[in-house]
Amino acid sequence: MASETVNRSRPWPANATLLVLGAGFSGKRIASLARQSGARVLTTRRLVDDNGSDADLCFDSQLGRIPTPEQLKGVTHLISTIAPERDGQDPVLRCLGDRLSSMPLQWVGYLSTTGVYGDRQGHWVSETDAPNPSQERSKRRLACEEAWMQTDLPVQIMRLPGIYGPGRSPLQAILRGEIKPVEKPGQVFSRIHVDDIAGACLHLIDRASNGQRPAIVNVCDDRPAPSAEMQSYAAELLGITLPACRSYNAVEGSMSPMARSFWAENRRVSNQLLCQELGYRLVHPDFRSGMRDCWEQEGFRARGSEPGAA
Repeated sequence: MASETVNRSRPWPANATLLVLGAGFSGKRIASLARQSGARVLTTRRLVDDNGSDADLCFDSQLGRIPTPEQLKGVTHLISTIAPERDGQDPVLRCLGDRLSSMPLQWVGYLSTTGVYGDRQGHWVSETDAPNPSQERSKRRLACEEAWMQTDLPVQIMRLPGIYGPGRSPLQAILRGEIKPVEKPGQVFSRIHVDDIAGACLHLIDRASNGQRPAIVNVCDDRPAPSAEMQSYAAELLGITLPACRSYNAVEGSMSPMARSFWAENRRVSNQLLCQELGYRLVHPDFRSGMRDCWEQEGFRARGSEPGAA
């Protein structure tokens, strides 16, 4: 579906340069889509060498390795995917804040998390709801959001739920027999396919150039759903039957603290602002579309099988 995302993208303005700080799973997809859409793109990683690194510039806040002013010359758009530091500081602002304020930036995006909303007991949340994070990692994200918003930069915060896509799906784990579904009554998770992170990012840049730049936008698909439902569909694509669902109460004690923290919060995240008011059309409106794309992109079609074939 990556080609469909490219076809939907609007041409970039002349002389535009996008800097993607953090070329990880989402950053690389954003950079790739922007390049295919005609933009000049620079990306950063902690380590850059001549042996196959796909990043252009080095950014390592802990070691003080940051791009030079000359390397950043001409950057007009910027997106940061870089996580907060342990004390809640944003590493980009700490290392590059003064430099960014002197650059001719037309748009600055920051990838945050819908975890800042905290537990809503399964109710819907939108950008108008006040954040109420309970997890420390979400509190750090909120602190970084606030730090970015306090700058004079043209910032737009994108709050993301669970991210998945080719190479980050349950398909391979199912093949290895590692998936044992868990059911917790009423529990759902919101999600977003990586192609839609990239597509929404470029769409928001275009909307901002036309005067529409809400400070915060949820980037998620249309259908929050239980994890077991997504896993079951992935197994169906592979022609595999998963073990019966186990009760969350029965397995909670054996879970890691990180796993329990994900199950501790339950919310449905609305994308009405992104999709209805700002006009973005999702490539993968639900996990069924997204998982089918993962099945294709991870090579299962190339193996000559059809979805559901054993």
